[in-house]
Amino acid sequence: MKLYVGNLSFKTTDEDLADLFAGAGTVQSAQVVTDRDTGRSRGFAFVEMGSRAEGEAAIQQYDGMEI
Repeated sequence: MKLYVGNLSFKTTDEDLADLFAGAGTVQSAQVVTDRDTGRSRGFAFVEMGSRAEGEAAIQQYDGMEI
């Protein structure tokens, strides 16, 4: 299950997200979207969880959370 994660700090890394979401289950991938010209974070990311149940658990656990 692929999740959209928005309103991220521009300092958030792929590894930061993977570590955080690992608390809800298996993280298949975590990718902060960057500007292709500058390489700077665009403030959002996609996290792919191992299963739908883990994705739902991540939503319940992290929805509205500030990191």
